[in-house]
Amino acid sequence: MAGRAVLLAGPPGTGKTALALAIAQELGSKVPFCPMVGSEVYSTEIKKTEVLMENFRRAIGLRIKETKEVYEGEVTELTPCETENPMGGYGKTISHVIIGLKTAKGTKQLKLDPSIFESLQKERVEAGDVIYIEANSGAVKRQGRCDTYATEFDLEAEEYVPLPKGDVHKKKEIIQDVTLHDLDVANARPQGGQDILSMMGQLMKPKKTEITDKLRGEINKVVNKYIDQGIAELVPGVLFVDEVHMLDIECFTYLHRALESSIAPIVIFASNRGNCVIRGTEDITSPHGIPLDLLDRVMIIRTMLYTPQEMKQVLGTAADPSQLAC
Repeated sequence: MAGRAVLLAGPPGTGKTALALAIAQELGSKVPFCPMVGSEVYSTEIKKTEVLMENFRRAIGLRIKETKEVYEGEVTELTPCETENPMGGYGKTISHVIIGLKTAKGTKQLKLDPSIFESLQKERVEAGDVIYIEANSGAVKRQGRCDTYATEFDLEAEEYVPLPKGDVHKKKEIIQDVTLHDLDVANARPQGGQDILSMMGQLMKPKKTEITDKLRGEINKVVNKYIDQGIAELVPGVLFVDEVHMLDIECFTYLHRALESSIAPIVIFASNRGNCVIRGTEDITSPHGIPLDLLDRVMIIRTMLYTPQEMKQVLGTAADPSQLAC
């Protein structure tokens, strides 16, 4: 179905938007779902086609699987070791950090670089927390408090996790879910303090960054390379365009090309218009305000108004005391 389009057509109040939201709930949090309204594309700051492409990219997910060497366990000891400041003066600097990690199989003591101690402080790690440290990058991730401390307090905002099994030093598969738009945004903005552009950007009033086609092309190359190597998996999501008759002829031409792309999500359109003039043209009328060439590509699902019998059933369900949330 990826790269195909569906049109929900029917009068107002027949549940077109509700149906799209139900699809989002059914898909779950792992599959990207991007809702938008046709009138959102009109902006003084950014091109119409740019808004459409941005939403297209939001609806395409990438699941990256990495096997990393990590040290994982419950923190039993956290001791920063200080030494005299080599620059002189009375201050002291941290030379290294001793950390003890415990799993169900055993314990291990590690000597860490001072830079990792800063990461430990940012994550607010203390004795009794379950953490993992990546062996290659030194990145620290706090997973939660060990469940042996769960009975310490009656009420607490902590998330308790079980004591890790196996050895302290292990290989772990880490799965990250990102969208292509996340990758675009991460690479569009210059890194802070590294060049004159970033300084100018900080001084000027914040304005929406327009992502170039060249940047998107480079990201697509990297994504395709990851997919070929088996590192990443593409997750086509759903783009829901409500009030699709509000788009103009230029947007429809762009949509036609975007749907033919190798990386495209499932697109659901919704419209409550019958025969009407296509926006951006003088006298070209078409069903649902969509050009005929695009209309030929979509599967049309008609939504109908409730019958009196169905209304009675809906009201009966809504009025049932057992269905009401307390």
